Amino acid sequence: MAKESAGLLPFRRGASGLEVLLVHPGGPLWAKKDLGAWSIPKGELEPGEDPLDAARREVREETGVVAAGPFLPLGELRQKGGKRVVAWGVELDFDPASLRSGHFELEWPPRSGRRQAFPEVDRAAWFELAEARRRILASQLPFLDAIERAACPPG
Repeated sequence: MAKESAGLLPFRRGASGLEVLLVHPGGPLWAKKDLGAWSIPKGELEPGEDPLDAARREVREETGVVAAGPFLPLGELRQKGGKRVVAWGVELDFDPASLRSGHFELEWPPRSGRRQAFPEVDRAAWFELAEARRRILASQLPFLDAIERAACPPG
């Protein structure tokens, strides 16, 4: 069965338009990747967990932000590996310098027998939508379209 994740796409209205907060995954596998490697803050659901509750928990664990809402539904998608991701937008302001991420352990280097701790997220940044489209994982691009529609309705 495919894994399920939930996340939030924080946004704010900057001087030059809508900006979104993306996070860069931590650990050695992502260290030298940039364009196409960033993501919305998200994580896997616990068994029986409400997806919005999971999204709020994951954002808190990955960034230190406590998001209170209101939340804008952005839909769901399937990533390349088959994982289902559901997301909501939330308007907030966050200073990326205050990032506080949880950690995970990984055997590194591979087959060394040594386990090391790495941050789940090694950085966060605000991007205007055009730049966010260059940075985000290709499979998550529909979330940027959805936040643009939800946060900037016509008229």
